[in-house]
Amino acid sequence: MLKSLYDWMMRQAASERAPTALFWVSFVESSIFPIPPDVMLIPMALANRLKAWWYATVATVGSVIGGLLGYAIGYFLFDLVGQPILDFYGYGEKFHTFAAQYNEYGAWIVFMAGLTPFPFKVITIASGLTAMNPLIFVLASIVGRASRFFAVAALLYYFGEPIRSFIERYFGILTVVFFILLAGGFAAVKFLF
Repeated sequence: MLKSLYDWMMRQAASERAPTALFWVSFVESSIFPIPPDVMLIPMALANRLKAWWYATVATVGSVIGGLLGYAIGYFLFDLVGQPILDFYGYGEKFHTFAAQYNEYGAWIVFMAGLTPFPFKVITIASGLTAMNPLIFVLASIVGRASRFFAVAALLYYFGEPIRSFIERYFGILTVVFFILLAGGFAAVKFLF
């Protein structure tokens, strides 16, 4: 099933309807869909590097709005819809322990998950379930998802095809390193001032 979804996304990336498909893939990925929008964003940006920024914007907007659906699932439908989705991804048992501590670091968690390949839908549902402040959720989602998609767009815009295999191979490691550096910067500022 995942292979056929992947193949469909690659076909959509080459079509005239690619931006619309990218929006919807980004939207559903933030709440239920298993394949990240990068699968479409990368070939679209490579095909038309001048539109890489537009494509990153489309992915960000779709992902943040889709994140609100995930938030609503957690907030309104957790027992009916949210718990089965978390169980499907293998996070059901660990989730309740995680939710108890979630709101203390919620904005950082949303931001970090928005950057990394971690399934964003788990975070959006958790945010709704724990009734995280919706404004903080949206702002952290915008910053995290925009940082991710615009970083991919920038790399593709400036370096083109050679960077594609590098991104696909090391994206997870790069985002973790970026987050460590960012967190270290905030800790240094807090410590120094």
